[in-house]
Amino acid sequence: MSVLSSSSSTSSFVLTCLLIITTIILLPALHSSKCLAKDTNATRRHRQVSVDYYTTSCPQLEQLIGSVTSQQFKEEPVSGPATIRLFFHDCFVEGCDASILISSKPGSKQLAEKDAEDNKDLRVEGFETIMKVKALVESKCPGVVSCADILAIAARDFVHLAGGPYYQVKKGRWDGSISMASRVALNIPRANSTVDQLLKLFGSKGLTAEDLVVLSGAHTIGFAHCRNFVSRLYNYRDTKQPDPAIDPRLLKALTMSCPRYGGNTDIVAPFDVTTPFLFDHAYYGNLEAKLGLLATDQGLFSDLRTKPVVQALAKDKNKFFQAFAAAMEKMGSIGVKRGGKHGEKRKDCSKHIS
Repeated sequence: MSVLSSSSSTSSFVLTCLLIITTIILLPALHSSKCLAKDTNATRRHRQVSVDYYTTSCPQLEQLIGSVTSQQFKEEPVSGPATIRLFFHDCFVEGCDASILISSKPGSKQLAEKDAEDNKDLRVEGFETIMKVKALVESKCPGVVSCADILAIAARDFVHLAGGPYYQVKKGRWDGSISMASRVALNIPRANSTVDQLLKLFGSKGLTAEDLVVLSGAHTIGFAHCRNFVSRLYNYRDTKQPDPAIDPRLLKALTMSCPRYGGNTDIVAPFDVTTPFLFDHAYYGNLEAKLGLLATDQGLFSDLRTKPVVQALAKDKNKFFQAFAAAMEKMGSIGVKRGGKHGEKRKDCSKHIS
């Protein structure tokens, strides 16, 4: 889930994408419960979210959000993977409570989540999308809809707009009152994490090995900066050699764009080198063909605990879509806040009410 950066230019990532795709173009087409509650209170709060939560208080909510996400998708396509990634990073720290959207107070020594080192690559388009949606929703349904619910729905919209599944989003989350950069590092997957580390992290959130593989499928769209995978190209696991689990043609293309030293920090490469702008199941076929971009991606095919899931999803797009929808609902229930004692409903997603 280490994806995009706010500083990369459109031209740079498109050029890189084209370079890699033309390098691989001769390849044949590739095949491809609810959150475990920690306590009874968490279970009770989870049960209070529902698809029709705003049916009376803001019946036009989904249409309002859709009007913004569809426009953003046309004008700034990168808003899609940026917002989906934003949702991941939000849910994994403090739960799905929009704490990722809070801005640090000027002059404060205690930074907010979004300013943590591990979140500095989050693209601004994701934040801008949520702010635009929030302004529109507040104009129609003031003080009713949480930023956390808006983020969950917007992420779903972008999955669908990019060709992925449409699924119902349960609502009723409140916004969290805590946002601390110091809590990010131990809760966010990294580009060089081992499968063991990923399984432990996902397990701590009530997610299974299958959930890990399915949710990693979000990398069917989006881009990553060279710094997130450059060690694979030149010094994998301190071997001073490239990662052996990478196709030589992809390795050649990536080294052309990402030199070992002194490269352009704005250069990015697509996670999915075959269909980088389409939400499909090609990501898993890529892993079978040693075309995964990050070590964390390719590791899912190398590890016997996750390899069977990769193989199953590579064969069946519908199975992936169904599993992804279910996994997003499961992830979306992590740490849900309910009621004024546990959260707030912010009118400005970047600022706490008090």
